[in-house]
Amino acid sequence: MRTITWNDEHQVVEMIDQRILPQDFKILSFDNYQDVATAIQTMVIRGAPAIGAAAAFGMALAALKSKAKSREEILEHLRTAGDILNQSRPTAVNLSWAIQRVLKSAEAFEGSPEGLRQHLIALSKQMADEDVEINKQMASFGAELISDGDHIIHHCNTGALATVDWGTALGVIRAAHEQGKKIHVFVDETRPRLQGARLTAWELEQYKIPYDIITDNAAGYLMRKKLVQKVFFGADRVAMNGDVANKIGTYMLALAAYDNGIPAYSVTPISTIDQELLSGNLIPIEERDQAEVLEISLMGRRVTPKTASARNPAFDVTPARLVSAWVTEKGVVYPPFSKNLQALLEGK
Repeated sequence: MRTITWNDEHQVVEMIDQRILPQDFKILSFDNYQDVATAIQTMVIRGAPAIGAAAAFGMALAALKSKAKSREEILEHLRTAGDILNQSRPTAVNLSWAIQRVLKSAEAFEGSPEGLRQHLIALSKQMADEDVEINKQMASFGAELISDGDHIIHHCNTGALATVDWGTALGVIRAAHEQGKKIHVFVDETRPRLQGARLTAWELEQYKIPYDIITDNAAGYLMRKKLVQKVFFGADRVAMNGDVANKIGTYMLALAAYDNGIPAYSVTPISTIDQELLSGNLIPIEERDQAEVLEISLMGRRVTPKTASARNPAFDVTPARLVSAWVTEKGVVYPPFSKNLQALLEGK
């Protein structure tokens, strides 16, 4: 089933609650854009493509629930909703990309207020469908980079749960497995919220792909011992020079891969490329509640001092020089990224 979907019968958005997996599986329903924004911020839903879809559905809800009598009033409500949704998580560019796409489509629509509401519901469903197809296209291209017998390190969660369905980097791994390649995945646990240990491991079990969970700081050891052939991760925002913001820990992982001569691939839809940013130094980095770092328990007791403080950046920026190639829905992009990413966007 899909991570996020529109329920036509009840006119609500439904999401898998990713905070409670893998112990519990629950579908939550949302009937207003404010609650969708909260769901994004609290990580009921997460992953750049899934966040983009959630934003589009949130905008559709804003139009649907608006009591406005005119098209102009609905547009004002949409702009307000877009501002609130855009503040929910600042790093993933798919959030603002989806909001702007919906706004531009609404502004160009010339029909009745009710027609506009139905138009935006249809558009949000179309964007969700497009995400699934894009993921499958990336998987097809990326699977060619994986050889039979590869051991792969995967960071965070980039599977179906991080998208509407199928996945980005984990979708590539899934495609290689379905081609019959015998592969094994080392799953970075991905502190502090353990998206790897909780979500990626759970997905790999559904696909029956062999895996081992490793602590984040074990990756370098495994690579130096020649136990790893490839590294795959996703992206939350890509600058035009190829720098990439991704889940915290990606930078250190890419550094270790580079030092050991192991290719590190980032799998991302073109919508995650921020055409306004020339380098990763300009990417805003979300800093989350320090409680996510401090409230670690062992044998039922918190292990950190009561007076301790923490820093909790959710993402880091990996320089383009550490990325071997980009896997997109249009193909695999190799260095020089400043030139080739621009060519990709221009359809060349």
